[in-house]
Amino acid sequence: MKKTILLTGALLLAGSTFVSCKKDYTCKCSKTYTTGTGVTTRDYSVYTYNDTRTRAESRCNANTQTSYDLGGDYTVNCAIQ
Repeated sequence: MKKTILLTGALLLAGSTFVSCKKDYTCKCSKTYTTGTGVTTRDYSVYTYNDTRTRAESRCNANTQTSYDLGGDYTVNCAIQ
């Protein structure tokens, strides 16, 4: 009986080391405009991901983009804070 309890405890402990912990990660993005008069950077958006660090970083990086609008050419850069 004691061996069964010890074996079960050991298996649970070993199994818990392979489980990824999900936490809230904050992804902050900034938008940088490049025009003929210079470069302007401002805060753009904030996202919260409840996921593993690796997946949250991947999802955050997916928000990075380069495009243009009425303000000119811009780049959105995002990073986990």
